[in-house]
Amino acid sequence: MIDVIGTDAGAPASLPTVQQQLIREAHWIAAPRRLQPALKSWLNRPTPLIDSDDPRVLVEALQDLDATASVVVLASGDPLWYGIGRILGDRLGAGRLRFHPAPTAMQLAFARIGRSWQDATWVSLHGREPQSLSKALQQRPSALAVLTDPNQGGANSVRQILAGSGLEASYELWLCENLGHSQERIQQIAPQDDLPVDLQRLLIALLISKEPAQQDPKTLPLFGLDDGVYLQHSDHPGLMTKREVRIQLLADLNPPEHGVLWDLGAGTGSVGLEALRLRPELQLMAVEQRAGGAALIKANAERLGVSPAAVIEANAIDLLRGELQLPAGLEQPNRVLVGGGGRQRNTLLQLVLERLDPNGVVVVPLATLESLSEVRRILEGSNMRIRVSQLQAWRGQPLSDGTRLAPMNPILTAIGSIS
Repeated sequence: MIDVIGTDAGAPASLPTVQQQLIREAHWIAAPRRLQPALKSWLNRPTPLIDSDDPRVLVEALQDLDATASVVVLASGDPLWYGIGRILGDRLGAGRLRFHPAPTAMQLAFARIGRSWQDATWVSLHGREPQSLSKALQQRPSALAVLTDPNQGGANSVRQILAGSGLEASYELWLCENLGHSQERIQQIAPQDDLPVDLQRLLIALLISKEPAQQDPKTLPLFGLDDGVYLQHSDHPGLMTKREVRIQLLADLNPPEHGVLWDLGAGTGSVGLEALRLRPELQLMAVEQRAGGAALIKANAERLGVSPAAVIEANAIDLLRGELQLPAGLEQPNRVLVGGGGRQRNTLLQLVLERLDPNGVVVVPLATLESLSEVRRILEGSNMRIRVSQLQAWRGQPLSDGTRLAPMNPILTAIGSIS
């Protein structure tokens, strides 16, 4: 039997008595070179040691040992969490192994900042492209642990990806170095601060979601705001129109100086609210059926310094069918963004076309070709001139000492107008 024992920096003296006894009785001990001096001193007897720094060498050495020999492999933290455990299981078979986990680096990191980690997710950048972190951030997790790779840029890559995602204002960045060691260091890095020049190789970064600080609306860009400026639903983070798509949709809508804009399925309200920054005299009706949607849109409107004419928390189909009262003066829109509807999108679009101003424009962002075909048929049936476009945007992400372009999800757009 091979006992794989997870350790901290104080091992073997800091291990439980039962695990210490396994080490003392072992015929062979595999351990990292950094741990071997303390191990020899603690054992106070000659015991054959195997270097475990190179997994391939370790596996070959263990395969050559007598199957009846008592063997201990010392590993960091939990061997089955981004550790040596998976490789040993694949090569030697789980039947030969018995695991004794210690706290992981992720557990230690959250313990050090005093935050529960039951809602946390994690990403490992060891030998992986940083795109995995970019994808994880698109979901706006409440807490994200990043196992950095010093050969892939380390903490600097994490920071660049965070900035490239437009989310610096929405996350605290914590750097946790040498967890469990005497040189342990925990520090929070503000967006305006430089990274320390003496960062260690053993480093885990924590990204903790926070409410973005209120900025003076006059200092914000006219449109194309970073995603991190907006408050989002805590239970469905990441479900918002991304910056690049917002810019294109505003161009497709071409909001008039005066008139009525409907934003149906408004989500966070981002598109409609940015339209008001461009056209302050425009009357915006934002409709979102998700619970708390109206409060969220109003909060974002305040952050952007704009005032929608109406923010309604309701099903847009019910509203347009007359089951709810449309606000006075907003019954006939000049521009409509149909961002919601789901499986009832076609029904919603038909209701919109019944009320659209004769010279109005309707814009429908879509994710699938099948949806586009259905929407196009409805628009053509109303004798509208149709334009179809696809937006595919990329965001720069660090790659070793260079930059790669990480693709975002493509968006199809159908734009219908009479003239």
